[in-house]
Amino acid sequence: MNFYTSLSIPVLPQGIEVMNPYRSKVARALAKQFYTKFYNDTNIRTLILGINPGRYGGGITGIPFTDPVKLEKYCGIENNLVKKAELSADFIYRMIESYGDTASFYSRFYISAVSPLGFTAVGKNVNYYDLRSLENSLRDFIVNSLRAQLDLPLERKCCFCLGEGKNFQYVSKLNQEYSFFEKIVPLAHPRFIMQYRRKKVDAYIGAYLGALGGG
Repeated sequence: MNFYTSLSIPVLPQGIEVMNPYRSKVARALAKQFYTKFYNDTNIRTLILGINPGRYGGGITGIPFTDPVKLEKYCGIENNLVKKAELSADFIYRMIESYGDTASFYSRFYISAVSPLGFTAVGKNVNYYDLRSLENSLRDFIVNSLRAQLDLPLERKCCFCLGEGKNFQYVSKLNQEYSFFEKIVPLAHPRFIMQYRRKKVDAYIGAYLGALGGG
């Protein structure tokens, strides 16, 4: 929580707005409940890196890949946020169910994002790599965020990257430069799966479980 509540974004390109849920007392309280419930220990966990939070999931709850619906249904944390589901969260929690249960999953894995804060332009999600000017302005923020999280008890042998294209390429390049992890393992991004490969969701869940060692 110290990490998340101390996040600050540098000057962004014109037209880009940051989503920082930790400015909200509601999101801070929900995130504190979540991390106290599932992370109040010294277990060494494996990092799973997404792209950046979306406006229907982590962008409002403060918890990566967790919308208000999943927060209540799967994490047991009641909230008064608008109960709108997020596609990426739909996949992640179907996968977590197949893995075993929420507590078991979070006892082994810590989900974050290359950029732990999200972005919008004209009311729509923007990925950190969508604009070169945005990517460039965020480089120090991204590197410093990763370094700060590596102070947590995280496994350094392997990191899973959600997104087999640009996100994987970016993380791999950073890793070559800074040697954060021994290896980066790419997995198809949940949004891509749910939007373009929905008929193969079960196969993708199987692929995730095979890589993560669960199910």
